[in-house]
Amino acid sequence: MTIQEQLDQVHTAISAILNGAQEYRIGSRQLRRADLQVLFAERQRLEVALAEQNGYSISVAIFDRR
Repeated sequence: MTIQEQLDQVHTAISAILNGAQEYRIGSRQLRRADLQVLFAERQRLEVALAEQNGYSISVAIFDRR
């Protein structure tokens, strides 16, 4: 599975949770999706990996008012 396909799946999972499908039950079966924090972290990791794969670099600047 490509990085883009994984990222698409993470976006789909995030969207499903935000639209109210975090957990549901059908009969005796129950489904609980991953926590949003885990999905947000995975999305960030995949976005960085995709940017690196495409030849982009990502920089972070921290301004602490000193």
